[in-house]
Parts: sequence; structure tokens; C-alpha cells
Amino acid sequence: MPVPDFVLDLRASVGHAMLWLSGATAVILRDGADGAEILLVKRSDDGAWSPVCGIVDPGEDPHVTAIREASEEAGVEIAVERLAWLNVTEPVVYANGDVTQYIDHTFRCRWLSGDPAPLDGEASEARFFGVDALPAMPRNYAERIEAVLADRPEALLGRDWLREVPR
Repeated sequence: MPVPDFVLDLRASVGHAMLWLSGATAVILRDGADGAEILLVKRSDDGAWSPVCGIVDPGEDPHVTAIREASEEAGVEIAVERLAWLNVTEPVVYANGDVTQYIDHTFRCRWLSGDPAPLDGEASEARFFGVDALPAMPRNYAERIEAVLADRPEALLGRDWLREVPR
């Protein structure tokens, strides 16, 4: 997975210690022939299906990160409709021992154009799935999709709303 230069510079100083970073998730929707569809990418690092996600670059607005990552990872153009969920992730421990925790901005996005394809090496597949036919994925990614599909007018804050979702 390509790591931003600023993170590599930080890692040179802190080693594997916890880094607090900002992230953006683009849950990209479109109208398909059989109803709503969501664009997912199959991550190259662990093979998991997920929405498009990325690290916010210094000085970059999180919604711009969502647009950039959709283009870089999946070759699609999107419009960000709104912030759906602002959440702090559990700590993530990567295979190399690096530990990171993210403040994640999950955006409801609309597909505008482009045929999904993995472009930058972060994904091995990119394609649309019907919302009722999503592949298995880690809970943290499924929750971001649930937050978008809840389609509330206000952004969800934190994790408390998850208690309301039937499982």
C-alpha cells in the first residue's frame, strides 16, 4: 500500500508507535438496473472488500481526500453529497508493526463517471455491488456503509448510533 511521504517522515522519528491520523472514506452510490449499488475495492494488503478509504494529506480537506482517493484507487469521478459519520477507529496494527488510529470522515458520495478499475496498486479489484448483495467485509468497513445507508440528514457522531441498528 502506498504510504504518504509525510507518514514515512513521521515513522522515521517515532518508529512503530501510535500515530493519530485523519482518514476519509468514500461510500460511493449509484443507481443500478436493479436498485442502488455501492462501489467497493478489494484491498491489496489484506484482500478485504471495503469502500474507498485514504489518509488525509496535510492541509487537505477530508472531502477532497475522498474525491482524490476515488480517482486514484478506482478510476472514478464522484461528487461528495455530505458527511454521514464522524468516528474514531479502533487502533490499527499493520503487518509491519506500525500502529495507527484514525479520525474517520465517512462521506456519502455519488458516482458521476468512470468504469471502476484498480489503478494505484492499493486495490486488486474495483466494482459495484447491489446494496443487498454486498460481499463479506470487516466490521469497521460494513459500519461505514451502514452509516451512509441510514441516510440521516445529520452526520452521525461517534459509535452510539450503532446500538440502534438491528444486526
